Amino acid sequence: MNLRRLRTLVRREVQATLRDPFTVTILVTVPIGALLLFGFVLATDVNHLTLGLYDGARSTASRRLVADLAASGTFDVVPYTSSSAVGGALVSGAISVGVVIPPDFDDDVRRPAAAEPPTVQVLYDGGEAPLAGNAEAFVKALVVAGAPALGDQAPDPRGAAPPATPAHGVGVTTRAVFNSRLEGKPFMVAGTFGFVLSFLTTLITAVSIVNEKLTGTFEQLQVTPATSLEILLGKVLPLGAVFALDVVLMMLVAGVVLGVWPQGNVVLFIAVSIFYVMISLALGLIFSATSGSAAEAVQKTVIFSIPLVQLSGFIFPIRNMPSVVQWLANLLPATHYIQVSRAIYLRGEGPLNMLSDLAMLLLFGVALLRFALRAIERHA
Repeated sequence: MNLRRLRTLVRREVQATLRDPFTVTILVTVPIGALLLFGFVLATDVNHLTLGLYDGARSTASRRLVADLAASGTFDVVPYTSSSAVGGALVSGAISVGVVIPPDFDDDVRRPAAAEPPTVQVLYDGGEAPLAGNAEAFVKALVVAGAPALGDQAPDPRGAAPPATPAHGVGVTTRAVFNSRLEGKPFMVAGTFGFVLSFLTTLITAVSIVNEKLTGTFEQLQVTPATSLEILLGKVLPLGAVFALDVVLMMLVAGVVLGVWPQGNVVLFIAVSIFYVMISLALGLIFSATSGSAAEAVQKTVIFSIPLVQLSGFIFPIRNMPSVVQWLANLLPATHYIQVSRAIYLRGEGPLNMLSDLAMLLLFGVALLRFALRAIERHA
């Protein structure tokens, strides 16, 4: 390999990229836009959801429970005059969650601890499954956490004596080992790196050689003394540098705008991301070298993006998939990169805890770069 020829090829590729303002704009704005889109729009955080409430008891205990629900900031409480009104609002989409406090709630609170604990009804829209599940969990946690204090109220206004055994309910202590606030943004941000670096890099690279074939510049490049390896590196290195910059920009935007910073080693994350960019670029070159037109290259990229979204764990947890599908998911480089990204971003893990995924990425990198080199040689 001749370094002088390689520098010439890299300079040629950089100049060709900079002469296309549309491509430059796509390379910079799409990663940032995707990060903000997935971080803000598609997060499943429970935050300021409208909660419809019917308080049938209107007692001291029920008002305290209502205050606990409103004070958390998770829900915006809207009172309703009947349980049927709450159900109607849920059906119409006016509210996301409904809570019905029965008329005998205060009596249930004052029962002895050995009796049945007080009960409220929680209604939610099961059509929005992830958000509904999170909302249900938050309501239950707030109700259970406030249960011990509900019995410590003022005397019964009807003059009844307080129970000999206070109604303390059941206290539950929870602790999330990672992402203690159970926010959806860190999960989506860490996965977005894998989606952008897989789809966009492959798409941009997939049309490069095809376009050069159509304009005749690729044939001119082949008659030069440059080897196939030098041509490959000349294509990969400039785009790799651009996407490495994208990784840094995405990380800064995620931290400043979304408040999500890596919990682990930043240098390790950037290094792994740059290597994964090379894997995706090699895959794009394979699509490009084996396609007869730009449309065919784009179609291959789009077809590849379907399992990328569905099977890589970007949105849907792999552990919930059937065993056969899990095996297929492990054949995608994106699966292992997203697992590494989330391990660093959410859990702050080091390389020793990610050896299996790092080894798979290394294996994919060697295989795809070698196959890309052969594809260029075959179509030279």
